[in-house]
Order: sequence, then C-alpha cells, then structure tokens
Amino acid sequence: MTKANPPSRSASARRPRKARPTLTHVDKKGRIRMVDVGDKAVTDREAVARGSIAMSKDARKLIQSGNNKKGDPIQAARLAGIMAAKKTSELIPLCHPLNLSHVAVDLTPTRKGYDIEARVRISGKTGVEMEALTAVAVAALTLYDMVKAVDKSLVIGGIELVEKKGGRSGHYRKLKVKS
Repeated sequence: MTKANPPSRSASARRPRKARPTLTHVDKKGRIRMVDVGDKAVTDREAVARGSIAMSKDARKLIQSGNNKKGDPIQAARLAGIMAAKKTSELIPLCHPLNLSHVAVDLTPTRKGYDIEARVRISGKTGVEMEALTAVAVAALTLYDMVKAVDKSLVIGGIELVEKKGGRSGHYRKLKVKS
C-alpha cells in the first residue's frame, strides 16, 4: 500500500485563494457604517420573503368568521406589512431609505395557521431584501396582535429570504429542501 505524496508547498501557493466574505456594514477598524451605494448602478431589483404564524383552531375560525372586534385581521396584517416595508429604514438602523415601486403582502391559510409572503420591487442602487423580510415580520406580528385574545400560544417563525433579483450579486433563489 503506497501513500500519495502531498502537494508541494509551491503548488499550493500558486492556487488562487477565494476572498473571505466580509461584513458590509463594518469598516476595517470594526466600526459600524452605512454602505455607500453612490457608485452603484440603478437596476431593477426584487425580493421575496416568507414566514408563517401557527395558531389554534379557534383563532383560525375567528379570523375566517369575520367576527373579530378589532376588524379584519388579514387586511390589517396585509396593510401593516406594506407600511412596514415602506418604513424599514426607520426600523433597521443601517438600511437606506428607499422609494419602493411595489409591495405586495399575501396571507394564505394553512392547516396550522397562515403562510405570509411579501414581494418588494424597486429600480434603485440597493436591494430590497430587508424591506421584504420586515413586511413579513410585521404582518405576522399584526396578525398575532389581532387574535391574541383568543390564542396566546401563536408561534411566528420561518421568516426567510426566498428570492432576490437584480444588483451586482445577481439572482438568488433558496433551494427547497425535501422533507
């Protein structure tokens, strides 16, 4: 049985090394900073985020019945998500204020509660991932607020970016994992 010879130092030194990813909001001295997007090109950008809220059967029935004293929880959550996307830079310290061209928030009933999806678009110099994620989170929190009198055990979860288009980094789509 023979051992393979390890590569020589000179051979490994010749291989190009990949640049280590860096945090864009931290400078070389470790100080927090806002990213300068002034030199970036204006491109069409879109982000899609998803999340969910699980709730009791009673809470689901209350939402579907339309008999909630506070009003329609689905419409309130949708509107709150849209408003949150527009206010993201006021909530997340280093986000740029953006002039969004489109925000859609959809809530779809499931066996355990609701799936929430936000789609945000812009023609601009920076992406809208944070706006889409914020829309989902605030829509879920609003739905929680609307039905907490019936069910305090609601669970918000799975908030994630599922797709991003445009900009320097190109198109990202989260791979679906089979369960």
